[in-house]
Amino acid sequence: MSKLAAVRPAYWIAGILLVLSVIVPLLVSTYAKDEPRLWGFPFFYWYQLLWVLFSAITVSISYQLVMREERRRRAASGLDAGSSKKEGNR
Repeated sequence: MSKLAAVRPAYWIAGILLVLSVIVPLLVSTYAKDEPRLWGFPFFYWYQLLWVLFSAITVSISYQLVMREERRRRAASGLDAGSSKKEGNR
């Protein structure tokens, strides 16, 4: 089996979300305009602030997806993330 086939869909989804939240704000031509205004703010200001909020949400979703997949992988291989810490403290 190739290494690419071993990559789980959760990792692909997380990667796509992160790439979107980085690449789209770099496309200046999408927001280099003054109109429409929102509460007196030019488009380029509130558009960038909207992307900050969207990026925070996508990073959070990506983190949750990756951590859930990591817990599944550890459970499938017989490694429990919390058991080694608990046994080490005894």
